[in-house]
Amino acid sequence: MDLSQALEIVSSTDPGMVRSHNEDSVAADAANGLVVLADGMGGYNAGEVASGMATTVIITEMQQALASVQPNAVDEKTRQEIAARLVREQVLKANTSIYQAAQSQPQYAGMGTTLVVCLFFDNRLLVAHLGDSRLYLLRNGEFKQVTRDHSLLQEQIDSGLITPEQAKHAQHKNLVTRALGIDPSVEPEIHEYPVAAGDIYLLCSDGLCDMVDDEDIGMTLQALGGNLKLCAQQLVQMANDNGGRDNVSVILVRVLREYPAARGVMAKVFAWLK
Repeated sequence: MDLSQALEIVSSTDPGMVRSHNEDSVAADAANGLVVLADGMGGYNAGEVASGMATTVIITEMQQALASVQPNAVDEKTRQEIAARLVREQVLKANTSIYQAAQSQPQYAGMGTTLVVCLFFDNRLLVAHLGDSRLYLLRNGEFKQVTRDHSLLQEQIDSGLITPEQAKHAQHKNLVTRALGIDPSVEPEIHEYPVAAGDIYLLCSDGLCDMVDDEDIGMTLQALGGNLKLCAQQLVQMANDNGGRDNVSVILVRVLREYPAARGVMAKVFAWLK
């Protein structure tokens, strides 16, 4: 099912004001309802390599998988929809690719990347993430964070060692507890949510949310949400105006209308046409 008429997608990425090169990577495939954002880490250009591998592998592998099967199709053995399995499998392939490259090439040793993957299908959204890149949602004027950071800071907040307010001024913001490509295997956190027409989803690297308060991000989405390209550019500019200490990347997705999956006879017709 082609979702390019149901989703409006724009992205913007910038090195920021301090870094000499950009280790973030963003990719989108509107027809398949797929967006991916990665924030690389590692010396020299290794982070750039890791994030680029992540987005390329996941987009390419998902396109191949979705060419032959619908994400809402049910696995005959488990009786579960295959969407989560599809996404998980491609994330694990990306993890293996990055890890093996890091092991075999000394200049890439220790490289890894955060990750947010969103797959829109059947009026729903499947989200897989690792690390501290985030997904936010603006719905009916309410702005909220959807993902929960895999970070030392979040663990300290959860355990009551520090408050969210204290976390804003912490020194170790970028210490992630889960990332892609660092270990031989990894388990992405995966959740599914219902989607409504008019929703605006924001994927971002920590270069945005470390530099701009959630309240200001939400207000910008509300004020400029009618023009996603301008909104994306403004969010990047705000991060840079506040110091731009890291690369900053955003992907904005507006749900233009409902996109229910074809079922029954129509599903078989679509499958045959593929």
